[in-house]
Amino acid sequence: MTNEYQPPKVWTHDSENGGEWAKINRPESGATHEEVLPAGKHPLQLYSIATPNGQKATIMLEELLAAGKNAEYDAHLIKIGEGDQFSSGFVDVNPNSKIPALVDNSTETPTNVFESASILLYLAEKFDAFLPKDAQAKVKVMNWLFWLHGSAPYLGGGFGHFYAYAPEKFEYPINRFTMETKRQLDVLDKQLANNRYLGGDEYSIADIATWPWYGNLVLGALYSAKEFLDVDSYPNVLRWANEIAERPAVKRGRTVNRTWGEDWENVPERHSAEDIDAVLKLK
Repeated sequence: MTNEYQPPKVWTHDSENGGEWAKINRPESGATHEEVLPAGKHPLQLYSIATPNGQKATIMLEELLAAGKNAEYDAHLIKIGEGDQFSSGFVDVNPNSKIPALVDNSTETPTNVFESASILLYLAEKFDAFLPKDAQAKVKVMNWLFWLHGSAPYLGGGFGHFYAYAPEKFEYPINRFTMETKRQLDVLDKQLANNRYLGGDEYSIADIATWPWYGNLVLGALYSAKEFLDVDSYPNVLRWANEIAERPAVKRGRTVNRTWGEDWENVPERHSAEDIDAVLKLK
């Protein structure tokens, strides 16, 4: 093929070539500007946006509140399209400059937590919720939590990028990542054939981590790829996704730090339960 791409001897960053989201990625880490993060009145301060990774944290916090835990929190919007994640304040909390990031001010010195799986595990252990105490049951949940952490980049950065966001459609990467996404859906479908939830009979942080990616995918809220992926061929995943979607805390958590879609879906910042209540009343 005469038009086949030939990699240069030394790669250089071309910020003009990368599509809609190219500006949120760069080959260096660290802050680009000085800015102090906002802080609210609650011990838990979340800095995020309602992507699937962001929804993990807000759904977890709303589930904790629904379970009667003292997990009140402030959720501050990080506008990744405008580079908020590269501020000095955000980088101090998460040197990787990715959402979500959590600060727990209830500890002797503030505790910074980044990576969504780390946030879920931290909150589960802090509040003794959504993580089994039995050793074998806990291992099952942790298996699926780390399965998600390793699998979702293929769905988001792979399939989602090339199918939905890349500036041009290329058959090879779309086929490559579609095959992997369908394999992952099949893995989930087989696990859920004989289990109500990923870890067994109990709803856990494994479900809270996985639903924003694969639940939203099969329900059509992610990449508009239901038909393309033939999601009806994964009935157990659909059953699980629909059941979790009906949980009140999930309905609440998915709205937080959201700035697109219908008005009743969007709570750009959350500082009290009333912030979500007021928006959901619009539905």
